[in-house]
Amino acid sequence: MNTRDELIARYREGPDVLERAVVGLTAGELDRQPPDGGWSAREVVNHLADSEMMSAIRLRRLLSEDSPTIDGYDEAEFARRLHYRERPIEPALRALRAARETSASILEHLTEDDWKRSGTHTESGSYSVQTSLEIYATHAHGHADQIRRAVGG
Repeated sequence: MNTRDELIARYREGPDVLERAVVGLTAGELDRQPPDGGWSAREVVNHLADSEMMSAIRLRRLLSEDSPTIDGYDEAEFARRLHYRERPIEPALRALRAARETSASILEHLTEDDWKRSGTHTESGSYSVQTSLEIYATHAHGHADQIRRAVGG
């Protein structure tokens, strides 16, 4: 199992990994729908920004509220209603980086008791600060791989 320091380091590198996956892509490449019917690179980047902003708020709620309810959300509806196919990626990349940097600076200061704080996720049940980091430490990496597959690289 990874140590928390390793997970935080991986979490911090997520924006760089994502930016490397999209640097130099043309508009056509950003909008190419993969054969499996998944999201285009543009949709993935916009998803990551929104997901990261949701994660940042969840972390803060876990740390500042006792046993919060952490609401799930419909990713497909976010993509449709928030116009992932049409929006530029640059603001989304900046939002992802800012959310990660501010959250990582919180994670680096947590006590052992802070790490144990938890709430209940409406879709997956018990959800702790530790669980959140374990999920999000690899989230951008996995989607960067998805982008590389979508553009054929």
